Amino acid sequence: MELYNGERPSVFRLLGKYMRKGLYGILTQGPIPTHLAFILDGNRRFAKKHKLPEGGGHKAGFLALLNVLTYCYELGVKYATIYAFSIDNFRRKPHEVQYVMDLMLEKIDGMIKEESIINAYDICVRFVGNLKLLSEPVKTAADKIMRATANNSKCVLLLAVCYTSTDEIVHAVEESSELNSNEVCNNQELEEANATGSSTVIQTENMESYSGIKLVDLEKNTYINPYPDVLIRTSGETRLSNYLLWQTTNCILYSPYALWPEIGLRHVVWSVINFQRHYSYLEKHKEYLK
Repeated sequence: MELYNGERPSVFRLLGKYMRKGLYGILTQGPIPTHLAFILDGNRRFAKKHKLPEGGGHKAGFLALLNVLTYCYELGVKYATIYAFSIDNFRRKPHEVQYVMDLMLEKIDGMIKEESIINAYDICVRFVGNLKLLSEPVKTAADKIMRATANNSKCVLLLAVCYTSTDEIVHAVEESSELNSNEVCNNQELEEANATGSSTVIQTENMESYSGIKLVDLEKNTYINPYPDVLIRTSGETRLSNYLLWQTTNCILYSPYALWPEIGLRHVVWSVINFQRHYSYLEKHKEYLK
């Protein structure tokens, strides 16, 4: 089943599919990224450029997202992360924020009703971010589609909503601090038990002493894992805009000039080629960071 919307002669659709298959056969001779991340930049500019009504750019952007998901699935990319809505976006005009939330609810409901589309590609949908900031209807719909696709395993779609990287880092620190505080209390109780000669003596001399928050705990408590191999931001912008600041230490940034609704197969292919060109360096750098 194709994810494309709109009526097109099936012969052209099949031809396009077989042409992509041949292209993928060449690309897969080299390493394929495990995780592609996207910043969907340019929806409003696209609407202005094509004189679309308000919200028309976001609707066109949703169709582009479906196409990109198709390419990721066909290429064998395991994870795709979409920067869908930033916490900072709440500063926009209230009616614009409400429109985006309503559109998000509409598309989530659409994916639930057309669950076979998600299941056809075995896509697991996860919402990540400070989800308590979502409106109750959107939160309920998000929970519903996450439960419905929880057993899908071919591809994972991470939707970063009510997300900023700084909020994510604060969340990871708080969670790690709580975890380590509990470990410290448990260690102290064990040491007291040993000192008093309790019948439940447990040796603690080999236990690692508490030395503050550990890097592994922080990484475990971030919203988005695994780390992306390539971050694609459309419209030619090279700013990260408070997105994946922690996870992009060893990541390629690709910034095509196309606006998000204009993104196509060629952009995804070029990002993979760019990844393959730098693969040896990225792997060496990854080993260095361990």
